[in-house]
Amino acid sequence: MSSHTESRASSLSRRKFFQLSGTASLLAAAPAAFAAAPRAEEGEDYYAKLGVPTIINAAGTYTTMTAACMPPSVLAAVQRAALHPVRLHDLQVKSGEYIARRLQCEGAIVTSGASGAISLATAACMQNANPGLGYLDMPQSIDGRKNQVIVQKAHRYGYDHAMFLCGARVTEVVTMDDYKRAADQGNAVMTNFFNAAEEEDGIAGTAQIGREEWLRVAHEHNIPCHLDAAADMPPISNLWKYTGMGFDLVAFSGGKGMRGPQNAGLLLGKKHLTDLALRNAPPGDGVGRGMKVAKEQIVGMVAAVDWVLSHTEESMQGDYQKRVDLIVKHVKDIPSVTTLTVVPKIANHVPHLLIRFDPAVTGVTTQEIVAKLRAHEPSIELNPNTGHKPNQGIPSDANTLVVGVWMLQPGEDETVAKAIRAALKKA
Repeated sequence: MSSHTESRASSLSRRKFFQLSGTASLLAAAPAAFAAAPRAEEGEDYYAKLGVPTIINAAGTYTTMTAACMPPSVLAAVQRAALHPVRLHDLQVKSGEYIARRLQCEGAIVTSGASGAISLATAACMQNANPGLGYLDMPQSIDGRKNQVIVQKAHRYGYDHAMFLCGARVTEVVTMDDYKRAADQGNAVMTNFFNAAEEEDGIAGTAQIGREEWLRVAHEHNIPCHLDAAADMPPISNLWKYTGMGFDLVAFSGGKGMRGPQNAGLLLGKKHLTDLALRNAPPGDGVGRGMKVAKEQIVGMVAAVDWVLSHTEESMQGDYQKRVDLIVKHVKDIPSVTTLTVVPKIANHVPHLLIRFDPAVTGVTTQEIVAKLRAHEPSIELNPNTGHKPNQGIPSDANTLVVGVWMLQPGEDETVAKAIRAALKKA
């Protein structure tokens, strides 16, 4: 959108705002306030005002690096939603119905990230398994009630705490026999399957039970299955693939590949369970009270769904490979350097560039390169798998730089390429 068009749209929004506002004092004060403020399409640079430097994100959609940047259509929807209040519950219901239709599932709810989705999924399954359990009863009134979540040992992670908030406890299994015994106990409220732990290339796939068998056993025992697919879009089809497979609930992060607000997510699945999840969400006083999603987040996620579905699988990849090729061009002639492009099978399913080198030849270590890039102006962050053992589809090692190209802004690939070349040629 051109600045002229944005300015005209902003003017129309203000006029409508004044028409709808009811007091003479607001009408008198507002023009002066707008005149004193920065242009709506730009705003004041609060990063600079607060002394927080921006960075070049050559890592990926990581929370610590504030995940993705919203595309213009999503940002515009968020800005417009901020201008008017609505009834929060109505917005949650209508947005859930719309998203469910678009993503081919029974029910949906916008959540406070994927972790918030896991908590609300757990709360829903706790109530589903325990008739009479109120949303105010969790976590303190669970004695004598069903509260077990069955999880493979290879799928344990820090996000287990999202389930513990509801009073749930984990029953850990390894083999199929373990799993069947745990299901036979009759005290399980749900299962949790960490999708990215099931890497198909064997790099991180240490679990013994695959998705289909996991679903079959759980459903034979009438246990709902939750799938954590937080970082697992693209491909776009994953947004309906797992509910279509039979997973009763699926959690996605909103601020990663979907390019919605970072503090938003989606819980998709069976409507009777997403309805229970909604009961535990704000503005109620249940376990999800602190997991508030504002009107801007909800609208932002609806817009993000529309943005994603406006693409094909091919167009979602954008110019990622061109960015990889440009960086390779800058480093390929450095002695001992080799490059490899990998696309993880599940989480972060986009091209990642691996730059391998021999420190004895380059005269510089991985840690020194990372430090030099962080000291660069602007600061550059590489993928956190840099210098580490293989993880979730990225076959890195101690002498490998991992460059995530999909969050780079226009022109930043050139900056990253030159900075890495300079760091590798230190000797």
